[in-house]
Amino acid sequence: MLAAERLLPIDLPLSSAGAPLPHVFADEERLLIAYLVNSPAPSFDGTNPRSVSAISEGETVAILSAAPYVALQFGPPNDETLSGHRLYEFGLQPYSAFEVVNSSWVAALEKANRVHPRHMPEVFSDCRHFILTFHDSTLEFIARNFQVNLRKGAILNCLVEAVKR
Repeated sequence: MLAAERLLPIDLPLSSAGAPLPHVFADEERLLIAYLVNSPAPSFDGTNPRSVSAISEGETVAILSAAPYVALQFGPPNDETLSGHRLYEFGLQPYSAFEVVNSSWVAALEKANRVHPRHMPEVFSDCRHFILTFHDSTLEFIARNFQVNLRKGAILNCLVEAVKR
């Protein structure tokens, strides 16, 4: 029987609460996740919000990279409906990052793979389930590990540069 899932907080750069603009690049080998880091402008006094876009220059951008990765899920819930996520009761919070220990998603992938004639359950033993919650979306992925780097610039340009590496 699978042990109960639980969440471990991960120390990642905090995403912008207003507009993190998460961008994802994924192929069959690697996953790149870019988002705007929470770094309020020194001139911000709480009454003068600024608008940002994928091409706004001078932003602090976090780039997470996982190569290889196993699976990816990106979309709802947003910060207002996060309480509907199955992991909410375990402490899932908006604008945060976690590792899901004893992941039922990893277990389901291993179970589905059992139809393979040379299935090896140990292939899934070091897979880790990560979850990042943003303002308008939630991103979950399974990988053995990932790296994070900070860049300065427009999020789209930073992601394109990371794809080229």
